Amino acid sequence: MSGGTDNAAAGSSREVLVWDPWVRLTHWSLAMCVAGAWLTRELEGDWFVWHTRFGYAVLVLVVTRILWGFVGSKHARFADFIRGPRAIIAYLKVAAGERPLGHNPLGALMISALLALLLVQALTGLFANDQVFETGPLFGYVAIETSDRLTTLHKQTFDWITAAIGVHVAAALFYLWVKRDNLILPMITGRKRIEGASAADGITNLPPSASTAMGSWWLAVLIAALVAGALAWVVMTAPEAGLYTF
Repeated sequence: MSGGTDNAAAGSSREVLVWDPWVRLTHWSLAMCVAGAWLTRELEGDWFVWHTRFGYAVLVLVVTRILWGFVGSKHARFADFIRGPRAIIAYLKVAAGERPLGHNPLGALMISALLALLLVQALTGLFANDQVFETGPLFGYVAIETSDRLTTLHKQTFDWITAAIGVHVAAALFYLWVKRDNLILPMITGRKRIEGASAADGITNLPPSASTAMGSWWLAVLIAALVAGALAWVVMTAPEAGLYTF
């Protein structure tokens, strides 16, 4: 009897909601905004205004995602996936059979690094200049020497972001092709399939139901609106300045 039960459990599977709509929207929106910011900076002509707008979007998305990491759905919270060195080492030792519902410890490192890098990139861009004509919206608050240093950091940070994105994409493809664990599709649909005993008997760390995740959608929108409003106020009240001032 127990063997039949074990076989049934091993063959069972079901889908559970893991990533709420805001997490998915943030993920893909950041990808598009970073690409847009890079492209509009490389194009010739009057594209700087769009570079700035993409930078604003990145800043609002990142700050909102950080706040969502404290008040969002279960697997969106930092407490659910940020782990210390021991947990990371333990995961590496058993990684072949370990498939956490949310971010695994290595994925948590990448998410944290990307959020930190994007935050630095967006903030430094507010004070940067191109040493010719264009300046960030908060350029008037700092001395030209400070702006130059922040501009250098702004450029260097983008190199780190590019490298991190490369590792992030390579890791996703590695999990897909080598470990047969599709991490990309759940970031589109929000759902992951669990198999075996976990699906048959239930698991203790199930994410919130679809209705709960959707019910908190208004909170994410409210946070984003407040962050965007605060940024707009800071930009609009900043002193006007240009490179010619110095």
